[in-house]
Amino acid sequence: MPTCQVRFAADRATAKRLADMLEEAFEWEGYPVTREETPPYSGHWTVDTIVFDSDLGEAEAQVREALGAEVPEELTVTLLDDATNWVALSEEIRRPVPVGRFFVHGSHDRGKVPPNARAIEIDAELAFGTGHHATTRVCLAALDRLLTVRRYFRPLDLGTGTGLLAIAIAELQGIKVLATDVDPVAVTIARRNADFNGVGAFVETLTANGMAHRRIRERAPYDLVVANILARPLMRLARPIALALAPKATLILSGLRLSDAARVLAAYRLQGLYLSWSIIEDDWMALVLEKGRGKA
Repeated sequence: MPTCQVRFAADRATAKRLADMLEEAFEWEGYPVTREETPPYSGHWTVDTIVFDSDLGEAEAQVREALGAEVPEELTVTLLDDATNWVALSEEIRRPVPVGRFFVHGSHDRGKVPPNARAIEIDAELAFGTGHHATTRVCLAALDRLLTVRRYFRPLDLGTGTGLLAIAIAELQGIKVLATDVDPVAVTIARRNADFNGVGAFVETLTANGMAHRRIRERAPYDLVVANILARPLMRLARPIALALAPKATLILSGLRLSDAARVLAAYRLQGLYLSWSIIEDDWMALVLEKGRGKA
């Protein structure tokens, strides 16, 4: 079945609200939703939804149903062929992303790396995690803060996407990182990105669904786990993740809207993890939890 792109334009506030509605509606289907200012600093925003295994009419109907009475007047529906790199469709409008010591950029921005920055080159591909979504940025900011004050020895990047977060850990601490994803395409991309960024020897990539893979069990217990996924899968994984943590381990959870925080925290509190601090950006957040330390 074909893959389709459904696009509409809106002002910033409307684009954000409708993109959030689409992300929530298509959470289980896994349809990517992106929101970009096109061109940069113009105040003009486009929202794209990639709908898999649907023809043009079906894709448009799904988006219309998800938005209900708020559907924009004009929707553009495009059929993507099998070779289309749908994440890279908007590569020309992507800008470098500075987060703490990190400077995440595409190959087209190599000349913009500031002196002394920890540059990580990630091109938009068929995987999530170029640094442009708030969920990735808050994770990266949390890592920048944590890796300044503590040395870790056995980290896990669960749902690695492009491998950005695993690369960041390996870059700052020079330690072995296990990076897993349910999508074998993402794992291939993460492997290539780790090699290209000079930390291939420190990043082990693995195709795995959740925490069940034998290799994940072998590498446990982990003193640092980063899981940038979505609220519902994170809640289901609360017990398996907790069982794989070392005493006093740190856990970073993201892929969460502000409205998700209470229920996700409750699931992990039952497993003996406590909120240490959080980072919020654009209604998305990263929760930093610690095992066995009660905190307010």
